[in-house]
Amino acid sequence: MATTQTFTYRHSDESVIDHLIPLPLTAESDIFEVADHCAALVSVLIETDDSSSRTALCERLLHALRQLRELCDADLPPHILAHLIQGETLTSCMPDCWQDTAPQVDYALALVQAILGGTLPASVEKELAGLLHDLVWLLNEFVKEPYSSVH
Repeated sequence: MATTQTFTYRHSDESVIDHLIPLPLTAESDIFEVADHCAALVSVLIETDDSSSRTALCERLLHALRQLRELCDADLPPHILAHLIQGETLTSCMPDCWQDTAPQVDYALALVQAILGGTLPASVEKELAGLLHDLVWLLNEFVKEPYSSVH
């Protein structure tokens, strides 16, 4: 399994944006890597005030979410499947009505597109960015939840 990158962000250190935006997601990136990348992007996005940086982060997030959406419909590779069936099934972080990942990714895509539209009042854009952050982090947790136990 691939190593998950973690990002630290200090408000005074914009270098994380310069590092994160060009960070490649390859066709071989698995659903966990893409979900982690989306979570890193959205975390930096809500802490960024510069409009050009926010636009670049949103565009990169849009690309990553589209890749995540494609992976929702793809067969899981054996190493991901093995991870998801290990251990005990836990209570999901998502309610029963949201147990399909694809619509959640579609909601996140719509939020990014609304933010990128540039027509929203600043207060609404800020609230939607917060909602986007929470949704992407829930997705990140949800795609990694064990869904059956091995006995």
